Amino acid sequence: MSNGSDFDEGGLIFLCPLWSKKIKMKKLLLITVSICLAFQTFAQSGNSWPIFRGNQHLTGVSETTIPDSPKLLWTFQTGDNIKSAPVVEDGKVVVGSTDGFVYCLGMNGKLLWKFETNNTIEAPALIHEGVVYIGNLDGMLYALDLKSGNKLWEYECENQIIGSPNWWSDGKTTFVFVGSYDFYLHCVDGKTGDVKWKYESDNYINGAAASANGKAMFGGCDGFLHVVDVATGKLDEKIDVATYVAGSVAVENDKAYIGDYDGRFFQVDLKTKKTTWVWEDDKTHLQFIASPALIGDKVLTANYNKFLYCFDKNSGEKMWEYNTGRQVEASPVVVKDKVIIGNMRGDLAIVNLSDGKLVWSYEIGSQIISNPAVASGRIFVGAYDGNVYCFGE
Repeated sequence: MSNGSDFDEGGLIFLCPLWSKKIKMKKLLLITVSICLAFQTFAQSGNSWPIFRGNQHLTGVSETTIPDSPKLLWTFQTGDNIKSAPVVEDGKVVVGSTDGFVYCLGMNGKLLWKFETNNTIEAPALIHEGVVYIGNLDGMLYALDLKSGNKLWEYECENQIIGSPNWWSDGKTTFVFVGSYDFYLHCVDGKTGDVKWKYESDNYINGAAASANGKAMFGGCDGFLHVVDVATGKLDEKIDVATYVAGSVAVENDKAYIGDYDGRFFQVDLKTKKTTWVWEDDKTHLQFIASPALIGDKVLTANYNKFLYCFDKNSGEKMWEYNTGRQVEASPVVVKDKVIIGNMRGDLAIVNLSDGKLVWSYEIGSQIISNPAVASGRIFVGAYDGNVYCFGE
């Protein structure tokens, strides 16, 4: 039997109906557990935003509900600029600052703990199974206990870490992987920090790698979409898509969505290894730094030309656009029928998912370059003035 028993399953089914029932029940249980584990790889609750795009596929969608006109509930001041996107798990908000500290706040905005990394933090954190994983410009990846902030381990890359870590589990080992400016995607054991493998690309890795079906997928400054087997670190596919990819890739149903520095936005078919459609603004040709969001038949992204765009994800046809008023680096976040977007002037806006019409806006007045975390009916966003802002009801 596949479960290691000394009995032959075929014989049991033929000889003993009672044992057959037990075996079938075991099979059903295993199938149920497998489905649950598969679901956990991309699902999240409305109270959780554990990675900078909300889930392992990096689709930028929150399961909570937000008010039409959120109120500023509190702010928290760090020691320097915030470029790192906040993350939320277990009633805790975690964010890095360019002062080199990782801050953990309660939902009331009070400091629970902080941890010093000795260099600037621009990368968002990942929270998984009670552990905070976060990198800094020294190239150090830290694992911290979410409750206490105590360091569990550290792992050193050979150059800076800008993007968020991501994870995948085979049921025995949790693989945590992160890109670095040393050209490598590094993968370590989530429990120990011991290196599992390093995959070398041809240039800097700026964004996070998406995790889906046991694969890590990322676009690099080498202009390729890399698909790497997480268990082995071996390359599955290397697809030529662009010139320079600064953002992260969103993945859904064997399709990847990615923007480049020349102002082109793509859908890539991971099965055929070809670009299905490409969109670009013929007038501006400015860079896509923001990462896309995926919901239903729509894919949303923002460009440095000030616009938030909504495309039909299947055809690439532009459905609507919204002029934010200033350049955009922060990625859009979808919450039910609304889209949240921040810009380099410091405006935080909510627009309708259906037509891009403005619903609400708030002038923070300081650059927002990372997307918000949206959980428990609240919006958490960091700004260049060093403050974490919390909006809600």
